[in-house]
Amino acid sequence: MAEIKDFALIMAGGKGERFWPLSTDERPKQFLNLFSDKTMIQLTVERLEGLVPINHTFVVTGEQYIGITCEQLAGLPRENIIVEPMGRNTAPAIALSAFYIKKHFGSANLVVLPADHLVKDVDGFRKALRNALDFIRKNKDAVVTLGIKPDRPETGYGYIKFVKENEDVKYNETVLRVERFVEKPAYEVALKYLEEGNYLWNAGIFIWNVDTIIETTRRFLPKTYEILNKLFELPEDSYEQALKELYPQVDNISVDYGIMEHYDRIYVIPSEFGWDDVGSWTSVERHSKKDEMGNVLASNVYYFKSKGNIVKTNKKTILNDVEDLIVIETDEYIVISSKKSAQGIKDIKKEVGK
Repeated sequence: MAEIKDFALIMAGGKGERFWPLSTDERPKQFLNLFSDKTMIQLTVERLEGLVPINHTFVVTGEQYIGITCEQLAGLPRENIIVEPMGRNTAPAIALSAFYIKKHFGSANLVVLPADHLVKDVDGFRKALRNALDFIRKNKDAVVTLGIKPDRPETGYGYIKFVKENEDVKYNETVLRVERFVEKPAYEVALKYLEEGNYLWNAGIFIWNVDTIIETTRRFLPKTYEILNKLFELPEDSYEQALKELYPQVDNISVDYGIMEHYDRIYVIPSEFGWDDVGSWTSVERHSKKDEMGNVLASNVYYFKSKGNIVKTNKKTILNDVEDLIVIETDEYIVISSKKSAQGIKDIKKEVGK
């Protein structure tokens, strides 16, 4: 029996609207260098080193991002970019990729992860993934997800409730059965989750075999399965045209709603590796160096009696007696927002910008 190899699928189709105006339709969040000289997608590929070789790493993204993906991931084979003609959420993107990898490589264990998340403890991340892959090799029909131990009552994340099979949970080492996935809660509910101790943040990272992805798609999203199965039965030379015609007909649904909420063989590894989904400018603040007044500032910013501000500008900028502001400058826009309204920047983008 042939050895089942390990592969990775990086989901890079997001628009990153909460980081507008720095993030644009042409260059969304995953292609920005928010924390270092490397972009988010480059950091994502880098943290897979030693686990999955670059020729077994795939990126699923929109047609408009093929060029920038090739530019930023020079070692990635072009045929490892799986193209969605249009965004239809995560379930069809993962299913399309599973069919593609199955056709070209046969059965494979697949690490599915977003392109635009932050991981500070890379060694801890790799340890959790090795644990997950080892579990999948022994339990092919299972799904393993990495759940992040919460340190605050966060209302911006979904949660995973696990079964308390062992009260003495050793984080990063234990694989526990998932009881259910929970949507983003109100603050009081999030506080309750924190107190109960068997809820984890949903990091959107899944480890499963491509056969399991295809089978669960067949069971829970039959329309998507039929369309993709038909697509991959066609001759190779008609694939691209058929993809453009057929893919818009698949279900527009997330993998959490479409599959995870219905499947009964899901496990979670509680983890602590400095994860953040970097969902807004305040996420950047959490992981950036602050001055003595709690400001996160570009080197060209000067301030007087000002605290708790986030400023990324090109021109010399002076802050005078202000606090808790976000100030972002690009060639086209200067956006000034209160930090408490950071999540609303995506709505402004829809009204006035691209």
